[in-house]
Amino acid sequence: MVIATDENGKVVAHMLSTLRRRGSWLPPYLYTQGRVYGEGEYDDLNHKEELFGRMLKALTHKLDRSLCLFIEFSDISEKMFGYQHFRNNGFFPLLWQEIHNSLHSRKPEERLCLRTRNIIRKSYKSGIITREAETIEEVKNFYKMLRGFYRMKLRRLIPPYQQFLKLSEIDKAKILITIYKNKIIGGCACIYSEENAYLWYLASKAKSHPILHPKTLTVWYAIQYAYEHHYAHISFMDVGLPWKKNPFRNFILSFGGKPVAKYRWFHFSIPFINQILSWFYRE
Repeated sequence: MVIATDENGKVVAHMLSTLRRRGSWLPPYLYTQGRVYGEGEYDDLNHKEELFGRMLKALTHKLDRSLCLFIEFSDISEKMFGYQHFRNNGFFPLLWQEIHNSLHSRKPEERLCLRTRNIIRKSYKSGIITREAETIEEVKNFYKMLRGFYRMKLRRLIPPYQQFLKLSEIDKAKILITIYKNKIIGGCACIYSEENAYLWYLASKAKSHPILHPKTLTVWYAIQYAYEHHYAHISFMDVGLPWKKNPFRNFILSFGGKPVAKYRWFHFSIPFINQILSWFYRE
């Protein structure tokens, strides 16, 4: 946690970074990653950019000295927020795709494309149920499916089981599951803050149950849940890089959302690698 204080010692801003030990099949095999969501919290928004720049400098210096291989910032509230501060501290940006669905002006059903509407109707007739996870065993089975789903994916970092268990116990987070014949075949983790819902992790057994479309029903239930609990928007936090052909992005867009391109900022502690990547991803 990086904090900023005033002359009286009162904390006026703070920013949290998680440190994760990771392994890979290629050198350096074992390494540490710094991960920051958002730009922190501030008492005085008039000095937000200035305080952010100071905390970013302190965090970058600390993690570089701690042999953290790279730092990643995501979910910045505004695309251009802190742009110059990131550049001054050796970060480079990658465009990243997010999708936001509005829930306040029209019903979610009115935003569905015809194909998705038909899939949902037919799948529910097959006996599928979607609901909140109610027991520790259901959370455990969801987590097991989630790890299997992400095992062969490039960005496969999954938080520990205890974190999902804690999320299932609080009001501002939900584990939603899709069940068929008493087995979990889909699920997602959602976070709720103020007027917004955020779909964080999504997984399914679509390959073993292709005609049931568990991923579609899981996303649809998450949207319905947010709408029924009077959230204004639901955001799909990680839709990946904005490639022209992105099947997952097209799948999420079939629920009636709008694509939003934001920056994710990266910084490598090895200078020559950071310079090469900064040049390669130059704008």
